[in-house]
Amino acid sequence: MSIRIGILGYGNLGRGVECAAAQNPDMELKAVFTRRNPADLTIWSETAEVLSVSELENWKDKLDVLILCGGSATDLPEQTPECAKYFNVIDSFDTHAKIPEHFAAVDEAAKKSGKVAIISVGWDPGLFSLNRMYANAILPEGKDYTFWGRGVSQGHSDAVRRVPGVKDARQYTIPVESALEAVRAGKNPELSTREKHTRECFVVLEEGADPAKVEQEIKTMPNYFSDYDTTVHFISEEEMKRNHSALPHGGFVLRSGVTGREKEHHHLIEYTLKLDSNPEFTSSVLVAYARAAYRMAQEGMSGCKTVFDVAPAYLSPKSGEELRASML
Repeated sequence: MSIRIGILGYGNLGRGVECAAAQNPDMELKAVFTRRNPADLTIWSETAEVLSVSELENWKDKLDVLILCGGSATDLPEQTPECAKYFNVIDSFDTHAKIPEHFAAVDEAAKKSGKVAIISVGWDPGLFSLNRMYANAILPEGKDYTFWGRGVSQGHSDAVRRVPGVKDARQYTIPVESALEAVRAGKNPELSTREKHTRECFVVLEEGADPAKVEQEIKTMPNYFSDYDTTVHFISEEEMKRNHSALPHGGFVLRSGVTGREKEHHHLIEYTLKLDSNPEFTSSVLVAYARAAYRMAQEGMSGCKTVFDVAPAYLSPKSGEELRASML
């Protein structure tokens, strides 16, 4: 029997989930729910229905897992607790500081309904979180380092596009190579925000906009650019479309630690991702955790979970016997 999947929201992430579900033979996309007019939305899948969000509740017995593909700022804090009343759900909530309060709200709803809700699924939070946890458990005496990039930060790009005079923009987060190499060399450096990453902006200006004023406003923007060495390039619309239409990303999680009676042995754990498409990779993680949510629900579990609570075997389409024979 196929796991019946629904998608709420059909932007970059929703389209990625559609493609990822098609690569998993045990999944079947049944419906895409949108705030747009369903008649105006064309999807790739030929068998799935396109429906208004107003019809969601009518599908509570027709889906095994609903994957939420909205944004963390305003969509998911409302949608995930509400949808957990009717469905097993997965979301990619990525505002790290607000995860505890999001978890509490979703947990209350999911426990009342008897559903499984897995939040903050993706690569950070998500796979990077798991690697930080594993490394801390294995090397209790050590230091953590996380570097992001080189890749497009969608949130920072959006912040640049909101600057008066900016028509379009992409912002790349770039690890400082010397800092990364110092960590790899076991030097355990104390690194400030500025010493870990730089930011590079590619900007298309509105006609008549003052480049110097726009550049100054970008570089001094608090919480986004003021704490970083930032370079701003002004380019044409044609160059933006030609060179900056993709959404690559990636990064590194490292833990440098010591073992032994005299702490004489040094160890380095490093996990790396290099992604051509941030949303498509994130979508693939969401789909794997949808399988886990389905299996956990089948076993009678309920409430909110994170990647820390999900046994790795739940993610794989292989049986325990197959995993032990082929991957252990």
